[in-house]
Amino acid sequence: MPRLALHWQILIALILGIVAGWITGPEGKVLGITAYGVYDFVGTLFINALKMLIVPLIMSSIIVGVAGIGGSGRLGRLGGRTLLFYALTSLLAIMVGLVLVNITKPGIVDGEPARELLAFEASAAVVGDAVTGEGGARQLVELLLRAVPPNIVQAAADGQMLGLIFFSIVFGFFMTRIGHEQTDILYRFWDAVFAVMMRITEWVMRFAPIGVFGLVARTVAKTGFDAAQPLIVFSLTVLAALAIHAVVTIPLVLKAAAGLSPWALYRSVSPALLTAFSTASSSATLPITMECVEKNAGVSNRISSFVLPLGATVNMNGTALYECVAAIFIAQAYGLDLSLGQQFVIVVTALVTSIGVAGIPSASLVAIAIILTAVGLPVEAIGVLFVFDRILDMARTSINVLGDATAAVIVAHREGEEGVLAPALPEGATRHG
Repeated sequence: MPRLALHWQILIALILGIVAGWITGPEGKVLGITAYGVYDFVGTLFINALKMLIVPLIMSSIIVGVAGIGGSGRLGRLGGRTLLFYALTSLLAIMVGLVLVNITKPGIVDGEPARELLAFEASAAVVGDAVTGEGGARQLVELLLRAVPPNIVQAAADGQMLGLIFFSIVFGFFMTRIGHEQTDILYRFWDAVFAVMMRITEWVMRFAPIGVFGLVARTVAKTGFDAAQPLIVFSLTVLAALAIHAVVTIPLVLKAAAGLSPWALYRSVSPALLTAFSTASSSATLPITMECVEKNAGVSNRISSFVLPLGATVNMNGTALYECVAAIFIAQAYGLDLSLGQQFVIVVTALVTSIGVAGIPSASLVAIAIILTAVGLPVEAIGVLFVFDRILDMARTSINVLGDATAAVIVAHREGEEGVLAPALPEGATRHG
């Protein structure tokens, strides 16, 4: 019998997970075993399998990609285009969120701040005195320090992807600056590691529908769909802003920069988007994103192996948007009318802190704490965000992955590659730039 495509299997698993989680709830049992425990085991096992791949996959792909690029001129051009695109799309995402949250005002209920409804303990007067216009220079310094870890092995063990990526880029670059015989040995080694990791990825992905079912069922069983009015409006605001960025901002950038069809992009990366939505982890989704971009979108491994791992760490469109909306929402709930200068601080800080946010579920809540501290808002206020955070995390992670894939497609087109977003290659075939 013909086998369903992976994205259809994942979509079916998503629907079944929602139904199963809603029916069983957190206390439902199957044969004396808590259904939630089963969902949690299956979902966690799948996440662990994907995380197992991350460090060797990122190191091998970036080293091979940078070494394959060769000359420092090409590396500089490719890196410059990639980082410029990431900064632009993240800034556009933040501005979409900023405009929408100022229109919907989720922190205001019936004309009054929602501070009491959300059980915020700090008084509005104290919070108002604490809010300042100071910038996030200290966070930028800390970011740069994390990019150069004192112990690369410890950085890999702790999941500090920014430092790992920086080391891999430097290693790949200087690998081409030694003798040809030594370069060939190193290149063959890392290329072989990368090939093995892709094979392991394909094997793990055979179990993706089962893992997705467990993750989604666990989320629905635990949180359900109930929440207070301001949190519902806040969640809908975030989802609407993410949707606008996905169907308006990204297509406009794709058309303007490369003249390519956004619908072809959506079709090509749909398995990665669905996996990102279910796992809420851009790092865990990286292997699937690379496979979709290379096999379906027609981007060469030379481009994808550089752009996508970098994007999984420094390009967080959805996360940056969410951080901005969350900070403004909390300020509104305290009854604060932030000036343009104070909102600009939030925009800049969201842009900076979104870089290097760990690609794991709910990691952006840590970045939100940095933003709240930067503008003088109580960090304790982020507790209310946990009510719907899993659903919103799943949505913003999908946007993060979409931004990474869009960058790979645009950079490949600008680098002169042919067949980008052309019909998919036959099974087992790959493109090389």
